[in-house]
Amino acid sequence: MIGLGLIGGSVAMALSQRDWAVTGSDGDPVVVALARERELIDTTEPAPDTELVVVATPASAVAAAARDVLRALPGPDVMVTDVAGVKSSIVASVSDRRFVGGHPMAGSEQRGIAGARADMFAGCTWVLTPTRDTAPELYSRLHGVLRDLGANVLALDAADHDRLVALASHVPHLLASALMNEAADVAEQDAVLLQLAAGGFRDMTRIAAGDPGIWPDILFENRDAVLAALGSLQRRLGDLERTVGDSDEAGLRDALRRASTARRQLPGRALRADELTYLRVPVSDRPGELAGITTAASELGVNIYDLEIAHGIEGVRGTLLLAVEAERADLLAADLRSRGFTVAHEVP
Repeated sequence: MIGLGLIGGSVAMALSQRDWAVTGSDGDPVVVALARERELIDTTEPAPDTELVVVATPASAVAAAARDVLRALPGPDVMVTDVAGVKSSIVASVSDRRFVGGHPMAGSEQRGIAGARADMFAGCTWVLTPTRDTAPELYSRLHGVLRDLGANVLALDAADHDRLVALASHVPHLLASALMNEAADVAEQDAVLLQLAAGGFRDMTRIAAGDPGIWPDILFENRDAVLAALGSLQRRLGDLERTVGDSDEAGLRDALRRASTARRQLPGRALRADELTYLRVPVSDRPGELAGITTAASELGVNIYDLEIAHGIEGVRGTLLLAVEAERADLLAADLRSRGFTVAHEVP
């Protein structure tokens, strides 16, 4: 672990509880001492046979840290990933088949290593951003590690990640902060306001209590996507302002109805083993096949719950075994066939 803050500390704790031998470093020696006291890490010296390196530094420092560790650990079997909330600039700066950009969509209003939890990633979406050069075997192993932490692993192109996460994560944090600041300013004159803050207000502003120190780095790294999302949202707020100002009941009901329906359709339920179907996809040595298959699944909204590469087929590098939701397996299979892949169903 490089970086032992809230996310890095939680990864270290989760791996330690699963019998990994975890080494870790942090720029703050007090944090390192606390990590050792809480038994999140065993030592600060990385072993030469290290299998996995997770870079959990601020976003602007990830690329340099990843390049340093890849030079220090030249073996072909080490996996290197990160947890930063922005991906394009990092992926473009780390050209190595052993690196896969990552982003766990998890967090807490708690700050630093004191808020670290082993169950931080249970049920969360963990985005990976493989490229055409990503080593398939290492990606498969990393996918398995993250699934073992309880995460739902999703593959996206790095640019798509940044565009989508601006709306799903970055802008909501700015909105929560803006709403909280507006309420705080009003409360200076009308102190009773904060006593009126019911569940809805508290739900919408909860994330504003998070660590403010991490956000400028993320938001500036993803500036273009954040500005585009803010512009689109401002136009939508303008529409609502006109709807309310014109007493347009039909328009207001329609907006609220569509939002209510969309909110209730958010994914989130866990699947039982009998709800999964396994797809077998032979893959060749063409660069980018793994990235193409996994991102195709993400674009269709098909979660890959497990991923394995089987070797030993004559003339073919291997066969990709994908565990996906049974109800959506045919959709993914048809899409992959349209891309020229051979797909077979396997009974679990």
